[in-house]
Amino acid sequence: MEDVLSRRLVELFGWIDPGPGSTHLVSDISGWWRDPEVLAQVGPAVAGLFPEDRPTVVIAPEVTGLLLGPLVAVAAGAGFLPAYKDGGERRRAGPTRWAQTPPDYRGRRLRVGVDGRRLGTGDRVLLVDDWVDTGAQLDALSRVVRDAGADLIGAATLVATCPPEVAARLRLRALLTGDQLP
Repeated sequence: MEDVLSRRLVELFGWIDPGPGSTHLVSDISGWWRDPEVLAQVGPAVAGLFPEDRPTVVIAPEVTGLLLGPLVAVAAGAGFLPAYKDGGERRRAGPTRWAQTPPDYRGRRLRVGVDGRRLGTGDRVLLVDDWVDTGAQLDALSRVVRDAGADLIGAATLVATCPPEVAARLRLRALLTGDQLP
């Protein structure tokens, strides 16, 4: 089933040229969310990348992670905890555990955080994101997990284009690599 899903993800994927002044193409994954069969399969497929582990919570960063994360959490029988970017659209009220990212694919350093009341010792965490290039956000979130006294199972993604050492450090597993995309 994963081979069929992987083929469908490749078929529905595209690159967009944002126009003059842009230094890179932008991935278009909107077809993934529009296709009801892909939407139904993607959560179980990503959760299935860690079949031997039983997370208690899935953490995923905004923006696309707020869609993918709950799909994976439901498939894994876990709860979901959104990770927010400091200065983003959603302001955090209450205690938040924050960590600074290393530079991301655009050279930005962000602060990402989760609700400090919802993560603690005894939690087994699976980090999830749709695309991992530098691993910057997941690196920061792994620090948040450790600082909370929780156990990090690893990280799962739809597409990994990161260097092997980043994948090894995050215990990253992916449905696709960048080489498989057009």
